[in-house]
Amino acid sequence: MKKYTLKEVEKKFDIPLRKTLFLIKKGVINAVVEGSRIFVSDEEIEKYLKLDKKTKGKHHKSYLASLGPGLITGAADDDPSGTIAYTQVGAQFGLGLSWMALYLTPMMIAVQETSARIGIVTGKGLSGVIKKYYSKRLLVFLITLLVIANTVNIGADIGAMAAALELVTPINYFAGAILVTAAMIALQLKFSYQRYAQILKFLTLSLFAYVITGFIVRPDFTEVLRSLVIPKISFSPGYLAALVAVAGTTISPYLFFWQASEEVEECRDKKISAKAHPIIIGREIKEMRKDTTFGMIVANIVFLFIIITAAAVLHTSGVTTIETAQDAALALRPLAGEAAYYLFTIGILGVGLLAVPVLAGSSAYAISELAGFKEGFSRKYIEARGFYIIIIISMLVGFLLNFVGINPMRALYYTAILNGLISPIIMYFIFRIGRNEKIMGKFVSPKWVNLWGGIATILMGGAAIFLVLSFI
Repeated sequence: MKKYTLKEVEKKFDIPLRKTLFLIKKGVINAVVEGSRIFVSDEEIEKYLKLDKKTKGKHHKSYLASLGPGLITGAADDDPSGTIAYTQVGAQFGLGLSWMALYLTPMMIAVQETSARIGIVTGKGLSGVIKKYYSKRLLVFLITLLVIANTVNIGADIGAMAAALELVTPINYFAGAILVTAAMIALQLKFSYQRYAQILKFLTLSLFAYVITGFIVRPDFTEVLRSLVIPKISFSPGYLAALVAVAGTTISPYLFFWQASEEVEECRDKKISAKAHPIIIGREIKEMRKDTTFGMIVANIVFLFIIITAAAVLHTSGVTTIETAQDAALALRPLAGEAAYYLFTIGILGVGLLAVPVLAGSSAYAISELAGFKEGFSRKYIEARGFYIIIIISMLVGFLLNFVGINPMRALYYTAILNGLISPIIMYFIFRIGRNEKIMGKFVSPKWVNLWGGIATILMGGAAIFLVLSFI
C-alpha cells in the first residue's frame, strides 16, 4: 500500500486538492494524519475512482456547492445601489476616484479574510464572537446601525431592480417591485443551502455585463491607467463625501457579517467543527484565502469598469448627476448605444437578485446571534423561524421605502456615508479579534493582513473624521 500527500493525489490522479480534502471530510475517502501532513492510500483513491458515475456525480455537485463564499461576497459588493453610487462618482468626478479600485483591493482582502477566518476558527459569526468576548451594549449599537443601513440599501436595490425591469419589459415599477421582492423571498425560503449557494454563484456572471459595457464605450485606457496609479486628492466637502461614500459602499459592514457567517455555514455543511484537527482548519483557511482574494479582485475590477463607463460617456458629455438606475441606463442609451443600455440594465437585475438576499441575510445573522436564535440557510424555516422572519421583514420594509415618500437613492448616499463612518469601528474589533491568540489560537491573522487592515482602518477613520470636520 502506497501513501500520497494531497498534492501528490492532485498531480497523479487529477483530483483537485480541495476536492480531495472535501471528500475526506465527508467520509468518502479515509486519510491518515502524520505530523503536520495528510496522507491518502492508493487503495482509498482506487475505491473512490471505482464508484459509479451517479454516486461520483452527487459528490461532485456537493463539492461545487461548497465553493464560493468569497466570490459571492465580492459580487454582492457591486449591488445596484453600489452601481449607482459608482456611476454618480464617475459622472461627477470622471476618473478622479478610479484609483480607489486599485488601492482598496488589498484592504478589502484583509478585512474579508479576517472576517472569514474568525468564522472558520471560532465556529461563530462576528456577532456571536463580539457578544462573547466584548461588550453586548456595543454590539447592539453596531447591529442597529447595520440593520438601518442594510434596510435602506435593500430598498434602494429593490427600487433600482424595479426601474431596470420597467426599462426592458412592459412591467410597471410597482408590479416590478412586488415581483422582485416576492421572488427573492421565495428563493431563500424554498431552496436548500446548497442549491441556494449555486444560484447565487450563477448570478455572479451578471457582473461581466459591466465589464463588457466598459469596453463598448471605448475609453482612453492610457488615461485610465494613469488615473488608476496616481491618486488625485481633494479636501473639498463634496470630494470627501464621495470618497467616504465609495469606501463605505466598497468596504461595507454587511459584507463582514455575511462572509463570517457563510464560512460557518460552509463548515457546518462539510461537518467541520471549530475543534477539528488543526491541519483541516489550516487547509480550510488556505482555500478560503484563494476564494476571498479572487472575489475581492473581481469586485474591484467591476467597480473600476462602472466608473470608466460613467466617466467616458456621462462625464465627458456634461451629465454629472445620476440619482436613479433609470437615469444611469437612459443616459447611456443615446451616448453609448443599445448594447451598453441593455447590458447595464441586465447587470442591475442580475446583481440585485444576488445582493439583496446577502443584505437581508447579514442582518438576520447578526440579530440571530445577538438574540440567540438558530440561524442559517442550511436550516429549514421551521428550524430557524426567527432568522427567516428577520429576512422577510427586512425585505418588506425595504420594499415599502420605495412608496412612502422617501427617496431611496438619496437615502442610499447618506447610508453609504454612514457605512463609511461605522466600518472603521467594526474593523477595529475584527482585526483585534483576528490577532487575539486567546480567541484564534495558532490561527491568528498573518502580519500582512494586520498591516493592510490597520491601513484600511486608519484611512477610513481619518476620511470619516475629515468629512465630519469639513461639515462642521
